[in-house]
Parts: sequence; C-alpha cells; structure tokens
Amino acid sequence: MGTKVVTSTENLPYEEWLEYRKMGIGGSDASVVCGINKYKTPIELWMEKLNNFPPQETGESAYWGTQLESLVRAEFTKRTGIEVNLVKQILQSEEYPFMLANLDGVCNDPLYGDCIFEAKTASAFKANEWEDSIPDEYMLQIQHYMAVTGYKAAYIAVLIGGNTFRWRLVERDEELISMLIELEERFWGYVKNGTPPPVDGSEACAKYLAEKYSESIANSAVELPIEAEKLFKDYNTACEKLDKVTEEKQLAENKLKQLLGNNEVGTVGGNIVSWKSISQERLDTKTLKSEHPILYKKYANKTSYRRFTVKSAE
Repeated sequence: MGTKVVTSTENLPYEEWLEYRKMGIGGSDASVVCGINKYKTPIELWMEKLNNFPPQETGESAYWGTQLESLVRAEFTKRTGIEVNLVKQILQSEEYPFMLANLDGVCNDPLYGDCIFEAKTASAFKANEWEDSIPDEYMLQIQHYMAVTGYKAAYIAVLIGGNTFRWRLVERDEELISMLIELEERFWGYVKNGTPPPVDGSEACAKYLAEKYSESIANSAVELPIEAEKLFKDYNTACEKLDKVTEEKQLAENKLKQLLGNNEVGTVGGNIVSWKSISQERLDTKTLKSEHPILYKKYANKTSYRRFTVKSAE
C-alpha cells in the first residue's frame, strides 16, 4: 500500500493542523467511526469534518498526554534499546485517500522491520484496561496507522498514573484492517455527500436535528411509514424504564439526605456525598414586567423551539 506526505507538521500552527485533519479520517477518528468512542459520536465527527461543529476543546488529560509524549518515548528507548524516530508529517494512503496518519514515531524491529510507535498516558483508574491488552480505541488507532503505512507491527507505550510504565508489540490484523477500511469508506461517503450518518441517541444528533428542522410548518402533517409504530413502542418502553429508574434514583437521594440531616458532607467506604446550601440571586421577571413594562420589553429576549410530544394509539 503506497503512502504519500500531505504536509510537514514541523512548526505547523494548531489551527492549520485541524484543517488538514478535515481532509480525511485520522487514527484517533477510527474508534468514533466504529461507534465505540466514549467521548464523541459519529455524527459529531461528521459535523466536524464539514465545519458544522467546532472541534472539541483539548482537556487537561489530552494536554498532559502531549507534554509527556517525549518522556514516554525516551523511557521506551531506555527500557528496550529501540530508538524511535519522529515523523513530523501527515501521511495519506494512496489506495484509500480518506485515510490519514499523524504518527508519534517510527522504530525498527528485527523481526518486523519498520514499526509504528505510539505514546500514551493513562489515569491510574484505567490501569486495568492495560493489564492483558490495550484499550479498543487504541487498537483501532494503531491498526488504522498500519493500514495507511503498510507496516506489519506497532509498539505502543503508556505511562499509567504517572508511576507505571508498560509497552506492547501489536501485530498487523488484516481482518480488523479490512473492517476498518469498509467502515471508514462508508463514513467518508457521508462526508463527501453531505449526508449525515444514521441517527443515534446522542445529544449531538438531537442538536443537529433541532438545527436542521428548526421551524415547523403550521398545521402540516405527514403519514409516517409503518415501521414508525415500533419507534412509538420503543419510546414508550424507554419512558417507562426512565420513570422507574428516576424514582429509584430519587429514593436513594432522599434516604441519603435523611441520613445527612443538617450536615453538609457525609462519607462511607470512600464514598462522599454533599448537600450544601447555595445562595443565588435571580431576576424576578414577573414583578419587573408588572412594574416596569417598558424596561422589561426593551431587554426581554424572545426564543423559540420545537416541542416534541408523543401520543400513542389507545
């Protein structure tokens, strides 16, 4: 599989790097496309690629992951004797141009030759995810990179909780790569056509639908397809489950409040619950409207939204 260089990332401004990422699907996008990412949904990614959704801001964990990358790389070389060469380029598959790769580095293995190197950091709370394997999202990421480069293996090194270091050698998985290519090609088709991927239960999808169909046509109606009857059933069943779970949650909350009494904080077995008094100042809009109607009208903001209701057949 041939690979070409899209651009050098040396001294490349972050904003420009983000623009290049919109040219295709990167390694960190692979788990999103496959629907297993905990922090981003396919429709969010689709909106990002089309400039309809701002990229998620980099959090503290991502920031420190970037800052500690060189340390992880140096420790890997120290423990294994394997040198890592930086790859300051965005790479693109010639066979599948929608597949991009921004590698942490490349190293050489006596058996496999050139290999991917990927550096990670992880919270101590996720240590169990690294016990016998690596997290699924990172497996997809390095297999994506191997698909782009044609390499036969990848090393992934991780610093866990700031005091535990591990690394693993992962072989190329042709079956997994074939699945990745199929799913990523399908997803990229949605991007090229401007057609959203199938709707899901995410807030991002709800936001997209609310913006796309922001205004209802007065007195309009449509005959829904017969398969919509199942959606009514699914909706009502979910509401029943939600009511039950909400009541169970409220029961547990009420009992905890009873145990706290007038105390602000309670602890048991490492668990902490707080019930603190909070003071807030709120504008009394009702009184303002009554006593100062002109002032109220001047500063009042009119908002509109579409209210969703479901009424099932008896």
